[in-house]
Order: sequence, then C-alpha cells, then structure tokens
Amino acid sequence: MPRMANLIEYPPGTPSWVDLGSPDLDASAAFYGALLGWEATEAGDPEETGGYRMFLVGDDTVAGLGPLQPNTGPPRWNTYITVADADEAASTVESAGGTVLSAPFDVLDAGRMAVFTDGADGAAFAVWQPGTTRGATRVNGVGAMSWNELDTRDPAGAQRFYGEVFGWEAEPFEQDGKPFYWTWKLGGRTVGGMLPMSEAFPPEVPANWVAYFGFEDLDAAGKQVEQLGGQVVMPPQPVPSGRFGVFRDPAGAVFAGVEGSYDPPPGG
Repeated sequence: MPRMANLIEYPPGTPSWVDLGSPDLDASAAFYGALLGWEATEAGDPEETGGYRMFLVGDDTVAGLGPLQPNTGPPRWNTYITVADADEAASTVESAGGTVLSAPFDVLDAGRMAVFTDGADGAAFAVWQPGTTRGATRVNGVGAMSWNELDTRDPAGAQRFYGEVFGWEAEPFEQDGKPFYWTWKLGGRTVGGMLPMSEAFPPEVPANWVAYFGFEDLDAAGKQVEQLGGQVVMPPQPVPSGRFGVFRDPAGAVFAGVEGSYDPPPGG
C-alpha cells in the first residue's frame, strides 16, 4: 500500500512551491529526472492543465513543470509564496510599487495564484492561495526545494517591498562592517535569503528569485549536470550550513544546489 504524501502547512508569507517554465517539457523532465531522481507526471487532463506536470519523489510532489509562456522571457524557475488571499496580495503589491503580470486566477480547485514583479528592481515571483493543494509535500532535504533566494541590485528597496507585502524582516550577515547577505525572517523563522548582485553579475542578468535543491554530493552533481548538457555556473562554495553551487540546465534555466544540513519544514 503506498504511503501517504507528507502534509506541510505553509503559513502566509512562506515560499511553498517552485515550477519551471520550459520550451521542451520532455527534455526538462529527462534532465531533472536523471539529476534529482524526479518522476514527471501529468497534473491532470492536459486540456484543462495546459500540459502542466508534477515532479515527484516517491509519492511526494516536489516541484512543477509547465510550458514556457509567450512574452515571459527565457526559461526559468519560479518561486511561489503562500498568501491567505491572492486578490488582497495583488492590491498590496501594487500599493508597494510592484507590478501585476498575471492577475489572480483559479487553478482548477487546487488554489488561486498571481504573478508579479517586485517594487525594487523587478524580480518576478508568484503567490499561491491554497485550495486543495498547499504546496510541495517534501521540502528541505535531498531531492527537494531547500532554499529560495532573491538576487537583487537594490537590497534596500527589496527590504521595503517584501516587508510591506509579506511582513518579512531582513537579517544581515556582515563582513568588514558591510552586509554581504541577508536572511528573510517571518515571525522569527527563516523563510529565505537575499543576495546583493555585485559587478560579477553580467548587467543583462535581471534581478531574480533562485530555487535551491538539496543534493548529497555537489561535486558529483556538477559533473552530472555537464554530462546531461547543462553548465556549472558556480562550483561548490562553503557556507555555514554546508556548501552551495549554481547550475544552468540545457534550456538555460538557472538553479542552485545545496549540500549539508537543512532547516525543518515550515509550519511545524
């Protein structure tokens, strides 16, 4: 008898889902299947879901995969943040200086979502109002979403915007008296991170949200990424919880990997 998928509660303001917009669903499913052991299954009737698929580890949903939509830029991983009311979130985003890219709409009975750019330097993100689906049923571990990070050239503007929209507070890590990284806090719990984009980032790379996935061995993962047609953007680097690295899949979508210790799932 198959075991039941984990039920994770995501308090409003907590990242709860990521999905990939891809120009070739079968190729992306094969790449991430080989790299992370994910199985891609149809989310429902393709005529109703638009071909959207779910990535599974066992019985757990860990991420989504959908067709790259027109006029949305290159392939990318999208971060979703849980809210109590997507329509209210849209109003708050606009009041805080953000832009509505996709107005709130129902996703069958699974929930309600909307897509925005922030009021700092335009990083895109989505919100999720749960219906029958809360979000990923496995997080913070090998083979699952384990961190969500905003890369921005306007940390001060991002602190103001996300503070107004989600109630987040930014806690800095300093070196030589200057912040080099922040963690996002909500009610005392860490929900993500923020990296200031230095001159090392090419000017054409926009502010963006980066999805991190857990790996047992980042060195082996980097070799496998290259064997599968992807690229290592940044080789493994040490951080207090272990190591992280940044990769690009064959379609061009950037994602990161983390190896080490993990926070417990949210809502516990």
